Amino acid sequence: MSEQTILDMCCGSRMFWFDKQDTRAVFSDIRAEEHTLCDGRHLVISPDLLADFRALPFADNTFPVVVFDPPHLERVGEDAWMGKKYGRLNKDTWRDDLRAGFSEAFRVLWPHGVLIFKWNETQIPVSQVLALTDVKPIIGQRTGKNDKTHWIIFVKD
Repeated sequence: MSEQTILDMCCGSRMFWFDKQDTRAVFSDIRAEEHTLCDGRHLVISPDLLADFRALPFADNTFPVVVFDPPHLERVGEDAWMGKKYGRLNKDTWRDDLRAGFSEAFRVLWPHGVLIFKWNETQIPVSQVLALTDVKPIIGQRTGKNDKTHWIIFVKD
C-alpha cells in the first residue's frame, strides 16, 4: 500500500475519482450507506473513515493535498435521489458548517499544501461560500450544465 497523501474529506460515492480505490487517498465521509436510485443504479457511500468534516481526526499539517466537495443542497426532499447522492446541508447551520470545514481543511494541510474545492451553485452562489474563508483561491474553473459547478484551488500560506 502506498503512502496516503490525499484526504477526500467528503468522499460520498467517489464520483469524480478515476480510481475509486486509489491507495494514495484517505476517503472520509460522515455517512456510510447504500441506495438503489430511481433509475436502478446502485449508489454506495463507503468511506475508509467515518468522520465529520467539521472535526477531522488528523493532526495539523498531515496532508499535502485535501479535496473538499461538501453537500451543496439545502432544499432537497428526505427521499430524493439528489440528497442521497450528494448529501444535504442543514438550512440553519450551513454557513457555520462550511466555515468549519474550510478551517479543518487548512488545518490538516501541509504549509503550501493544495486544497481542491468543488461547489455546485444550483441553490447557493459560490460567492457566498467563498466568503466563509479568509484564504483566497488561486485558480477556478466553471464546468457542468450551465457552468454551475466550480472547481477552485487554494494553496495554504
